[in-house]
Amino acid sequence: MKKIVIGVITIGMFLGLAACGSSTTQGESQTAASTAAQTEASTEDTPTNIEVTDSNGKVTVPYQPEKVVVFDNSAIDTMNVLGVGDRVVGAATSNLPAYLSAFETVESAGGIKEPDLEKINQLQPDLIIISGRQRDYQDELAAIAPTIFLSVDNDDTWTSIESNIQTLAEIFGKEEEAQRQMADLQSQIDTLHASAEESGLTALIVMVNEGNLSAFGPGSRYSILYDTFGFIPVDDTLEASTHGESISYEFLLEKNPDLIFVVDRTQAIGDEESQSAFISNEIVQETTAGQNAHIIELDAAVWYLAGSGIESIERMLADVQPAVE
Repeated sequence: MKKIVIGVITIGMFLGLAACGSSTTQGESQTAASTAAQTEASTEDTPTNIEVTDSNGKVTVPYQPEKVVVFDNSAIDTMNVLGVGDRVVGAATSNLPAYLSAFETVESAGGIKEPDLEKINQLQPDLIIISGRQRDYQDELAAIAPTIFLSVDNDDTWTSIESNIQTLAEIFGKEEEAQRQMADLQSQIDTLHASAEESGLTALIVMVNEGNLSAFGPGSRYSILYDTFGFIPVDDTLEASTHGESISYEFLLEKNPDLIFVVDRTQAIGDEESQSAFISNEIVQETTAGQNAHIIELDAAVWYLAGSGIESIERMLADVQPAVE
């Protein structure tokens, strides 16, 4: 009798274990199937291409491109801050500002005004980003890969810069980080703007180019100083051109700004010439800015070669901060 009972118990245990094993296997299969389905759904939810708006209008580009040739230093800057700088495979490496020197090791895609089309074709980029300096080549570049052009509206500087940053963030799926960065910049801008307006000081930004002088007012390539940072232009009638309005030293004395901001183009493009010759000029020293030591040398490479990336805006804010301290 005992043998029969033991036999029944043993058979029951075996059947129970078998059922458990079957249940476990079935559960594992269901879990694997569920995971696979989720992965497939996630893949389906991730677009291959997206439509964004650049300075020319709507354009379709790859989503999260892996290989990007970038001629716009501000775009390299923003990509780097957003954590996708490693996607840059080619750039105008001989015209990078010092703060982007880490990108000198990527492939040279040609000069800042003359892209190397053959080299770019060899790089097989997923996306090409250009600035105004390469617009003459846009059609040829677009034949190689989708190409976007990001410009700054000199009549609405900060809004257009925000739009460009958001466009890059959309392309690389970095919207949250971009929003965080822009909120921080907005806070700094608001503080500076309030201080600049409260100071009541008039300002002028001057470019030095191998001894020649150009002045920039509202609506110019450096209008960010006025419409975004809040400085009061000493002359709002200056020609709003890319290269500014040619002026003389006597013009500075006539307008007599409280603040003079200086960009040395010669220095920005690699010449060793210093701005000291401008600052020590006798006429410049006669101005109110000269007499009060309110002549501020700006980081020429940042202002001339970049100027609308996340990090470059922060550097520019730091550059002009001494004017309101």
